[in-house]
Amino acid sequence: MARTLILMRHGKSGYPDGVADHERPLAPRGEREATLAGQWLRETQPPIDAVRCSTAVRTRETLAATGIDAPVVFERGIYEASPRTLIELVQLSDDDVSTLLLIGHAPGMPWTAWELAANRNSEQAIELSRKFPTSALAVLEFDRPWADIDPGTGELTHFHVAR
Repeated sequence: MARTLILMRHGKSGYPDGVADHERPLAPRGEREATLAGQWLRETQPPIDAVRCSTAVRTRETLAATGIDAPVVFERGIYEASPRTLIELVQLSDDDVSTLLLIGHAPGMPWTAWELAANRNSEQAIELSRKFPTSALAVLEFDRPWADIDPGTGELTHFHVAR
């Protein structure tokens, strides 16, 4: 079974005074863009079977704004995670999941997309390497079970910036 991994950076966040980074909410622009990202996902990608989302407020609000209603596991470890940690998290996904959405932060999301992509000379990969803005989505396809996903084993098929 083919696998699709969608890596999404949270929407643009606000910076209220006295609020710790983990607790920062989305800015109005972030909510609009996350809504657009959800619309793009529904129109262009296979149905999402599962979501793994950082516990940060802005990632939770991003997920809510997308309108994606697949089963969700909130993972504190996504916050400030390295690509190796994120790849290990993906490798733990159930075999019956064919499309997984992972919502997190920079630099984890862009670095993980780059690490997993075998086609780093593609137009999508070059664009991703320049900038991975808020609400951006990297879509990678794999021809193997989640447990066998490693750096350089996926094809980056889309890089979409929701604006």
